[in-house]
Amino acid sequence: MKKETICVQAGYESKNGEPRVLPIYQSTTYSYDSSEELAKLFDLSKEGHMYSRISNPTVECVEKKVAALEGGVGAMMTSSGQAASLISIMNITASGENFLCFSNLYGGTTNLFAVTLKKLGIEARFIDYTMSDEEIERHIDDKTRLLFAETISNPSLEVLDIERYSSLAHRNGIPLIVDNTFATPILCRPFEFGADIVVHSTSKYMDGHAEVVGGMIVDSGRFDWKDYPCLTEPDDSYHGVVYTKQFGAAAYITKARVQLMRDLGSTPSPFSAFLLNNGLETLHLRMERHSQNALRVAEHLKNHPKVAWVSYPGLESDKYHALALKYLDNGYSSGVVSFGTVNGKKGATVFMDSLRLAKICVHVADLRTCVLHPASTTHRQLTDEQLIKAGVKPEFIRFSTGIENIDDIIADIDQALEKI
Repeated sequence: MKKETICVQAGYESKNGEPRVLPIYQSTTYSYDSSEELAKLFDLSKEGHMYSRISNPTVECVEKKVAALEGGVGAMMTSSGQAASLISIMNITASGENFLCFSNLYGGTTNLFAVTLKKLGIEARFIDYTMSDEEIERHIDDKTRLLFAETISNPSLEVLDIERYSSLAHRNGIPLIVDNTFATPILCRPFEFGADIVVHSTSKYMDGHAEVVGGMIVDSGRFDWKDYPCLTEPDDSYHGVVYTKQFGAAAYITKARVQLMRDLGSTPSPFSAFLLNNGLETLHLRMERHSQNALRVAEHLKNHPKVAWVSYPGLESDKYHALALKYLDNGYSSGVVSFGTVNGKKGATVFMDSLRLAKICVHVADLRTCVLHPASTTHRQLTDEQLIKAGVKPEFIRFSTGIENIDDIIADIDQALEKI
């Protein structure tokens, strides 16, 4: 099926006389005809649901839909995007090991990697796009376990050269994990360019309505885990199961579920999955409209006298436009536009406070137009040096273009800019 059809049809298939729409299985537990059958579930020798902390029929249907959209062998939904990023790292790292990541990541992810994982003995080594392959490889040693990046960075909107960095990672025997939140699989399928694992904050475009927080991890099934003992050696917590031997291409995502989801409990509710599925059914339509509106906004802003600079990969003048054409469907670059006003932070504050249609929200990428000043909110915990590396200047505004009529959005922008 094409991606548009997958959005609507994949994941759940009703049988004769069953509900046409995905049901909500609001149950923590499941009953079985024999103790032997349940024992097989706990031995991982039989498929099924043990307990909703680990899996649930409603959640499973949504996981299958996202796996189909990304082209992966399996997916696991989590309670948030942060949980997805955390589990994606912890699944193949341990205390005393390290991983590479880019300095332009979302502020919450940067804090998770630099502060929280550090407390667990896992070191994040930050790199940036200005580095050559040789410079990056100097940060890799025998304890380096992966490279983590964002397809379109939040909020600096730098487009990842997926083929370059997947090749670099594979040369050094490590997987590339890509946060595909802003692009979604509608605009980009990172597995097609060599990425190995994809994560999402489904709270953004996938949900689309700003109704439910969630995350997703998708496994391509293509990486050879031969140098990862956590996947190739017996797991004592499951009577010595060897994930690569028993689950083959799905070893990574199976371990993430039956070990880390079991132990950490970052579990999504069935109702959250149901709401996410509602959003996914229109994702292909919304991403096209978001991108069209955002391009119009970016074109309008770049010629406005009250605007100092504009960043949007869909613009022909943008430094990442060539990469957008290569990796993003039709060069569409999502609905997020970054720009700076004249008069620095003061000008940004006046602009934001003067908007009427667009609302100031600690959110991004839903169907309603919203705006944020990252340096004082989502990236507030970063140092001045980290802010610069993340591309977040004092006047930086993250404008999340919704799916309203574009003339109304631009009219709101113009009346607010006049106040500066």
